[in-house]
Amino acid sequence: QVQLLESGGGLVQAGASLRLSCAASGRTFSSYAMGWFRQAPGKEREFVATINWNGGLTYSADSVKGRFTISRDNAKNTVYLQMNSLKPADTAVYYCARSRGPSTSSFSTSYDYWGQGTQVTVSS
Repeated sequence: QVQLLESGGGLVQAGASLRLSCAASGRTFSSYAMGWFRQAPGKEREFVATINWNGGLTYSADSVKGRFTISRDNAKNTVYLQMNSLKPADTAVYYCARSRGPSTSSFSTSYDYWGQGTQVTVSS
């Protein structure tokens, strides 16, 4: 069983930065793509960013492109989301997820394991 544990969320002012981390259990972390999704109150869960198995390919949603960067450290079984120039519209619970395979995907159905989420709140 794979467990994902997010950390790094918090309350910040607009324009600030945060780095989210997601630590994964299990010995096969490096074989799978990983992703970050978020869900704001009253809204559906949406894709944020994804990274392939070896970190060589990433893809981000247009709403965060140029501000958020996804990365991974396979030696530490950890995926990161560096969030810069945060906006109030970025306020949401952020979830990391493990893909069913090694390639990137923006579809939530491509992911089979999910963390419990970490709250990010950006004040204006």
